[in-house]
Amino acid sequence: MIIGIVAVDRNGAIGKGGQLPWHYSADMKFFKETTTGHACVMGYKTWLTLKKPLPNRLNIVLTRQAEIEPQDSLLVVRDLESVLALIKTLKGDLFVIGGEQVYRSFLPFIEKWMVTEVPVTVEDADAFAPSGYLDDFQLEESRNIDDHLAVSFYKRAER
Repeated sequence: MIIGIVAVDRNGAIGKGGQLPWHYSADMKFFKETTTGHACVMGYKTWLTLKKPLPNRLNIVLTRQAEIEPQDSLLVVRDLESVLALIKTLKGDLFVIGGEQVYRSFLPFIEKWMVTEVPVTVEDADAFAPSGYLDDFQLEESRNIDDHLAVSFYKRAER
């Protein structure tokens, strides 16, 4: 299954200056517990924020230009089709973890979304979830992960 996982502010912002513009340990814990044992696909800018591969996950970096030093549990691919071809061989799910361009590229293929609603508004944000990314999805449930954060789970509506 292809699952989008994202944290958004009140205006759909996901980044500012190449960074996550907030830090909530409950969200980081949820992300780690949810994605461990699965594959995570990300763009080059998201990769740069990590500094090293996410442990206990297959890290897939989708980039055309960057040369990335080979590392364990890291796969560099040049196009969307290569990632989609890998899905058949994965033992778990494929989590789309950002950034903005990667979310947009995978939008037709994402079957579920896990959206952390961050209770802030980021001034001068420069990266956003794709507009209308939840248009074809239905809310299944929302779960509080701490006093100020909730994660909403969306499933693609039947066509």
